Amino acid sequence: MAKENINIEKVLKELESIVVKMEDDSLNLEDSLKSYEKGITLVKSAQESLKKIEQRVQILSQKNELEDFNPDD
Repeated sequence: MAKENINIEKVLKELESIVVKMEDDSLNLEDSLKSYEKGITLVKSAQESLKKIEQRVQILSQKNELEDFNPDD
């Protein structure tokens, strides 16, 4: 699962970089469109990874259901 977390963190950093570039207004229309398309692909990838992680957590849960995280436990 650590590998999946690293991938998600990498994806999020890349998405943040894309957003910063797009907000900078220095990209032309074509580059903005390419950045948008790449961002959509990255979001889908992150969603799939998160879904896999959620499934693993459910399997590891004794009750086979997710429980709310309580930081005081």
